[in-house]
Amino acid sequence: MVVHRHRRGPLLTAAAGVAVAALTATGCGAETKAEASVQTDGTAAVRGAADVLAREGSARARTAMEMATGGTRVTIRGEGGVDFRKQMGQLLVMLPADVTGKPGHRPITELLTPGALYMKNRGAGVPDDKWVRVDTTTLADGNLVTGGATDPLAAAELLRAAEQVTYVGETDLSGTKVRHYRGVTDIGRAARSASPHVRGALEAAAKGFSKDAVPFDVYLDEEGRLRKVRHRFSYVNDGLNSGTVDVSSTTLLYGFGTPVTVVLPDSADIYAGKIAE
Repeated sequence: MVVHRHRRGPLLTAAAGVAVAALTATGCGAETKAEASVQTDGTAAVRGAADVLAREGSARARTAMEMATGGTRVTIRGEGGVDFRKQMGQLLVMLPADVTGKPGHRPITELLTPGALYMKNRGAGVPDDKWVRVDTTTLADGNLVTGGATDPLAAAELLRAAEQVTYVGETDLSGTKVRHYRGVTDIGRAARSASPHVRGALEAAAKGFSKDAVPFDVYLDEEGRLRKVRHRFSYVNDGLNSGTVDVSSTTLLYGFGTPVTVVLPDSADIYAGKIAE
């Protein structure tokens, strides 16, 4: 499922309580100082999340993209893996049943590469055995929304321009202790700071979205690795179902170091015909 847009209206506390009675006055002071340090260092930690992932190498990923417009809400889910060093990934994107309750489209296989998105089972007139290749630098949203899943590479790179970062607190995420931060990033500034492989797509998004500001919630583990990030996008759709579309895109990373293999299709297997809207 691909979200289509016209260029005019683009896609767009502290930590949990401690046993105060057990703390001495000196201990309380140390705790306060430690939490203040977490708060102060939060911006740097969030902005550096993409670099930490590159050093880590690879990870498994789950994605969820929730769209709401005109009282209708749908969620598109994906699962796969990403190699942050080779800057490539693969996701199997599952579309929901339609509003009548009928089963959704067959899962779409997506290959994420620098500057391009490959999709199989794209539908809309594309033969079953063919792939569709999309230049992400030409998309109004830079593939932050189009593929039904924000590229995990781009999701991390967006955080390079994080501002107004606040420390929400420490929590547990699937058995892992994480620090929760909240803030706002700017697509244009993120594009200027981004790694070369994703810069072109983010530059396109900066031109395409009506608003560059993107609120986010991010969860980092004790090693500074990005475990979860949720971005909230908003854009104006000028299509048949015109109106403002709110999109919440969540990326969950786990299984760090798991090998990820991405095999690109041969040129003969890429569909060259017209794609139905």
